[in-house]
Amino acid sequence: MALEHQSFVHSGFRCLHVHGVGIGRAQGSFGELLQGALPGVDNNFLVTLPIQRHSWAVFEVDPRSRELTVSPIEKWKSLRMVRQVLAHFDSNFGGKLVIDSTLPEGKGMSSSSADLVATAFAVANALNQCLPTHVVLKFLRSIEPTDGVMYPGSVVFFHRKVQLGWRLAGLPDLHIIAVDEGGQIDTIAYNIKHKSIGDDETAIYSDLLQRTIRAFELRDLDELGLIATRSAVMNQRRNPKRLLDEVLRIARSCRALGVVATHSGPCLGILFRNDGSDTTSARCEAAAALKSLGSEVTHLQTMHYPRELAAWRRPPRN
Repeated sequence: MALEHQSFVHSGFRCLHVHGVGIGRAQGSFGELLQGALPGVDNNFLVTLPIQRHSWAVFEVDPRSRELTVSPIEKWKSLRMVRQVLAHFDSNFGGKLVIDSTLPEGKGMSSSSADLVATAFAVANALNQCLPTHVVLKFLRSIEPTDGVMYPGSVVFFHRKVQLGWRLAGLPDLHIIAVDEGGQIDTIAYNIKHKSIGDDETAIYSDLLQRTIRAFELRDLDELGLIATRSAVMNQRRNPKRLLDEVLRIARSCRALGVVATHSGPCLGILFRNDGSDTTSARCEAAAALKSLGSEVTHLQTMHYPRELAAWRRPPRN
């Protein structure tokens, strides 16, 4: 996974304040802590795992033209988002959209969703307008199934309906050691192929979701690790990972919290606490073991905020 690329926006455009130029940013998610379905129609849901990797979008209005361009040129879905935002504000301007991202494509890390959300806010910013989240969701709904990267912290999100389920607490500082089995998976194609989850599984996923919500309430990282691992194992029915058994073995031997999967991608990650407790040697051991499998290894951090970190460090509520 080419995740070490440094975005040009970080240095060149982050502090840019020019009339007619807007900037947007959206975080990625390392797959999902949990992904499944509840009983009912199109109740497929996921629980986001925000990471410190982002898509940045810069949109420059061209009032002299109606032509719209995007770079890289293959980001055509983001160009659809540009058109919808411009139409929402009754603007017929042309312009240029530039996207730069530290999220790899087709890996289940919300790269497409992050591109689209960053684009929406960049265009609104360029027009000096405010774009409510519910409007962004409406635009996303017409483009592709998406997840909850427009919300800070972890959320339960109905990705096929493009609808927020529940807001959860923000994450603590977690360390993810990730491996990529290779290849890319298209989000739209994946969701067409995997339309339904059986009744036998929805009952299990309902229980896992209730446990997840409770684990966030109690600040129970051990429980979240168990849930993420169970979700990764259950996902083998839909998107099997050839390395899962080995990754599970390594996680157990290194006393990790658990294993997390990019359910619609080819990646697996081992979750470790990063809260001041010394897990350095265990992480090094895990990284070495993963490298021995012949896969590229990447170290990632969750998105966390000081207020949320303080909450996770307080004694859990009873």
